[in-house]
Amino acid sequence: MIDCIIIDDEQHAIDLLKEHIDQVHFLRLVGTTTDPVRGLTMITDLRPRLIFLDVQMPNLTGIEILKLIGKDTYIIMTTAYKEYALEGFEHAVVDYLLKPIAFIRFLKAVNRLWTFHNSTQLKNDQDNYVFVKTEQKGKLLKIDSRRITYIEGLGNYVVIQMDDHRKITAYLKLKELAEHLSRMGFVRIHKSFIISLSHLTAIEGNMVRILNETKPIVIGEAYKKEFFELVNARLLSS
Repeated sequence: MIDCIIIDDEQHAIDLLKEHIDQVHFLRLVGTTTDPVRGLTMITDLRPRLIFLDVQMPNLTGIEILKLIGKDTYIIMTTAYKEYALEGFEHAVVDYLLKPIAFIRFLKAVNRLWTFHNSTQLKNDQDNYVFVKTEQKGKLLKIDSRRITYIEGLGNYVVIQMDDHRKITAYLKLKELAEHLSRMGFVRIHKSFIISLSHLTAIEGNMVRILNETKPIVIGEAYKKEFFELVNARLLSS
């Protein structure tokens, strides 16, 4: 399912797009507005994956909105003026629909987007999961690495802490796991711990805080230099 919003200063244009969206099973309309400034707030609040964006609007044009929002959002431009198409495509929009928008043309645009979205999602899934051997003989468990908060090594096995508080025991060496997960945003900070940088919330002296965990994890002396080099590379200072 792709959540979408419509930003268009003409209500009748919004109504037509709503009719089209209602006929497409993978689109879910979460908001509409005729005010482009309000549209910017909606983008922040609702975080839609797709925006149907009019070009010609008072106070703020669609092209100006394009320049203000992140590049992770799909954009389909809508307008009665085809001469704006080139500038829209320069901003990597998905498609450009001329008003009045026929359903068959609308369907062609969103179907192409759906195909691209699914292929991208599949690639992301392939890049972010691992299989581990569990305590049960012959059983392999698929784990989404994005949901791992930290991993504790206990000799010949590890305990993987998930963001929903599940603990998964797997028969692996921490060193082997650290090498494999390093490309996925994990870093070893202690002989017994690997942490997820995306779940790291604070650094307090020689300890780190992990999301949803009450106890901090100590940074081992042997790993301190490499860890703080990584932190300093992202440190903002005046």
